[in-house]
Amino acid sequence: MTSPITLEDSDQDVAPSLFPATILRTDAEALQAAHALAEAAQLEVIQRDRERRLPWELVERFTASGLGSIAVPRAFGGPQLSYVTIAEVFRIISAVDPALGQIPQNQFGLLGVLQAAASEEQQQRLFASVLAGWRIGNGGPERGSKHTLDIQARLVQRDGRWLFSGEKFYSTGALFAHWIASKALDDQGRPWLAFIQRGRPGLRVVNDWSGFGQRTTASGTVLLNEVEVDENNLIPLWPLADKPSIQGAFSQLIQAAIDLGVADGALRDTLDFVRHKARPWIDAKVERAGDDPYVIADVGRLQLELHAAEALLHKAARVLDEVAASAIDADAAARASIAVAEAKALTTEISLQASEKLLELAGSRATLAEFGLDRHWRNARTHTLHDPVRWKYHAVGAWHLNQRHPARHSWI
Repeated sequence: MTSPITLEDSDQDVAPSLFPATILRTDAEALQAAHALAEAAQLEVIQRDRERRLPWELVERFTASGLGSIAVPRAFGGPQLSYVTIAEVFRIISAVDPALGQIPQNQFGLLGVLQAAASEEQQQRLFASVLAGWRIGNGGPERGSKHTLDIQARLVQRDGRWLFSGEKFYSTGALFAHWIASKALDDQGRPWLAFIQRGRPGLRVVNDWSGFGQRTTASGTVLLNEVEVDENNLIPLWPLADKPSIQGAFSQLIQAAIDLGVADGALRDTLDFVRHKARPWIDAKVERAGDDPYVIADVGRLQLELHAAEALLHKAARVLDEVAASAIDADAAARASIAVAEAKALTTEISLQASEKLLELAGSRATLAEFGLDRHWRNARTHTLHDPVRWKYHAVGAWHLNQRHPARHSWI
């Protein structure tokens, strides 16, 4: 199943083909599907990165397997699997190809927004579309703005029609999507989230992502020139400022799972390369690189730090499961955000450390292009720039020292 679409040379947007999707019902089914997808993704992962070849077939397989809908609430026909399982699904996939892990990340984050902000009718209709195999992409932040919440895109009403105009970037998943979800301000300065169907006149998705890492996420530009948005696909976002939720914590949980996957994949390749390809240093006076005492110690430290990050990620996911089981107040929302922030701090650090140490411990031969090992560090460095980890430490410290609630947005 492939969707060979080239949009950058055309002003006419084209929606991807729609294929039937399974609905998974158990955690075990989801984990099995994730492992099967990861096994398929292992084939040609180096070539995809090297050639910036978009993983259309793998994205279609992700959707068809039912993994795209595992967060849809049971009340709307979905499996609503645990946050522990969702995090593990993203870790499993990202350990092989974190670009493939990142592509659906925004879909899951937006499912959280639907739960927090959409009407029941909107939830029913949009969740049903995801269960049917529709993918949601992100019309992301805007280049040239003061910060990620500085929105220049505008939503205006003219002759009874709602029209969306703006230019978005970092639009991960948009090229692969059937819905594009994007933010704009109305004439009163209020933020809305618009769900826009692919193929609408005035919409254009451009594959111009040139980042040195996460090369195949197609996280490029979305252009919107007076694109008509159905009124029932407009979701008001300003009430979220006064409504405690775990939407931000959920989004960050998946980001942390992707980073943990990067670290896991880098450490696996470290062990394999040191065992089978690396040469020992002369002063170690050993026959195998794996017998070098300093290499052994570094691997031990990396393994411990990986396990610590994994434990905090699982703990954070369990906190989200606990908080989501009852009404969410400000304290519960803050507890969820802080638990995920703690995990995110460690998954960020270990993804960078493991991918850097891979090259150090494997030696100069590991830099050869044929092995593609540099992709781990490039992916780690690129993905961990999504939001600054220094602010995770600040949020954790402010919570434990001064009982200060973290900010309420998608990055905490």
